Amino acid sequence: MLAVMAHAAPIFVFTVTAVIELILLVFALVIEGISLVHAITQRGDAFSAIGTLPKGGWIAILAICMVLTLLFGFGPTSLFGLIGIAAALIYLLDVRPGLRDLHDGKGFW
Repeated sequence: MLAVMAHAAPIFVFTVTAVIELILLVFALVIEGISLVHAITQRGDAFSAIGTLPKGGWIAILAICMVLTLLFGFGPTSLFGLIGIAAALIYLLDVRPGLRDLHDGKGFW
């Protein structure tokens, strides 16, 4: 009975897993890329005005996370991928609204 249960998974389970990991990797890289581009295009003094890390610090964190996700990530469920997503989301959900409020909420970003 156990031998029958061990082979119950469909043949394509590894293909589906690989496709899902590829979609998550692309999503992680897009989120990290958007946050990196946004950090690059902002004024440097705005970061100190809202009381966060300086512009160079955010650019370094986001760029290193993106490179590590690309090179050593092996998918977004790895440690480097999760750290990269966390750093990008912290920037997008915490720092970006502060920068936008500093500019009176105007602008495309």
